[in-house]
Amino acid sequence: MSTPLDLVIIGAGAAGLAAAHDLARVDKSALVLDARERIGGRIWSHHEPRLPVPVELGAEFIHGASRATFELLHKAGTAALDAGGEHWSLRDGKLLPSKDLFRQIRVAMQRTQALVKKDLSLDVFLERHLARETTAEACAYARMLAQGFDAADTSRISARSVVEEWSGGSSVEAPQFRPLGGYGPLLTKLAAELQGSRVHLQLNTVVREVRWGRGTVGVRGTFLDRPFEVKAKRAIVTLPLGVLQAGAREAGHVRFAPALAAKRDALRHLAPGPVIKVLLKFRSAFWEGRDNGRYRDVSFFHPREQAFPTFWTSLPIRTPLIAAWAAGPKAERFARAGTPQMVEAALDSLAALFGRRDEIEGALESAWVHDWQRDPYARGAYSYVTVGGDKAREGLAKPLGSTLFFAGEAADTQGEAGTVAGALQSGRRAAREVLTSSRR
Repeated sequence: MSTPLDLVIIGAGAAGLAAAHDLARVDKSALVLDARERIGGRIWSHHEPRLPVPVELGAEFIHGASRATFELLHKAGTAALDAGGEHWSLRDGKLLPSKDLFRQIRVAMQRTQALVKKDLSLDVFLERHLARETTAEACAYARMLAQGFDAADTSRISARSVVEEWSGGSSVEAPQFRPLGGYGPLLTKLAAELQGSRVHLQLNTVVREVRWGRGTVGVRGTFLDRPFEVKAKRAIVTLPLGVLQAGAREAGHVRFAPALAAKRDALRHLAPGPVIKVLLKFRSAFWEGRDNGRYRDVSFFHPREQAFPTFWTSLPIRTPLIAAWAAGPKAERFARAGTPQMVEAALDSLAALFGRRDEIEGALESAWVHDWQRDPYARGAYSYVTVGGDKAREGLAKPLGSTLFFAGEAADTQGEAGTVAGALQSGRRAAREVLTSSRR
């Protein structure tokens, strides 16, 4: 019988590769498994020969000056592009510069002590408390922001978590950057550094079952549609939140034996946010020439009442590519829609901004669509905390029996959950926990 590996890492996204990288440096033997035919997980950079930027179907932005992400940028020998710029919103049928309502919301949040004793949903918090401190327009903006930026159901998301996030360094007000060349090359760099180590990467491996006891883990599934099994002393689980929550009859389900009973409360207080992303490539960046060039330096457009309420350009690099974004309840409305319907809805939303629907569609060259809630290996884009879940992320991150360790953006405990930075941090944290445990 072969000697068990030191470790098996389930998932080759940012968290899994960050953990693998750190464990390879100390000569641990490990196998990194992923169901997809590519690395990256919810990072998916598609490169088109005629575009100077990648088509980012998944994560795209760096929110704030994240140390974990900027260290990786430096390691990969690349830079961050400032993705800031003007925001314009559609109001009463007119496209106008966006009002700065976020500061107004933050001031109002600081005035109330309503959440000190009891957590509330954001909807209830806005209706009962924030409405007294600010305008109806600001409250509506806060609700729209939570649905779009946090991909959340505002009747479920914890108001405490929103206040904490919006006061932190990775909030919507933080500087926004993009990795030059996209996120894909950053993870390629991490994977490349596994060469020559005792940590190996295996794709096309669908994990179906994890059997574990103190000091032993057995992983079963399929590799290239054939039965597969591996044994290790420990495991780092980086499965997305939606996959961990999936029922036995749902796509992507992974069975744990024994079940993760200690994680039930944490999993009950976290939710995966649905996101649909549509990338539209036109013959030219027609929006730059509209209205005598007044939108030339606009990065974000917000037709808030539309099916796709947010669009962004690839500035500071000028391209004929524009991204359409629907999240939270807006994304859920597409639950039974196909790709053609999503593209049509994105074009309709774009026409609400610029008119001339037939001309816009006639100038379309390519479209790429990904629905993260329907992706069986993601089951949502990124996580948010539900009411009463103050310690949910810490609960999800806590190791079990010095044998199962947990990482991924949902298990970040350093204030950057929901981001690539949070995933990277959690992977490195899990690697440290494994090393500490193995010394005992």
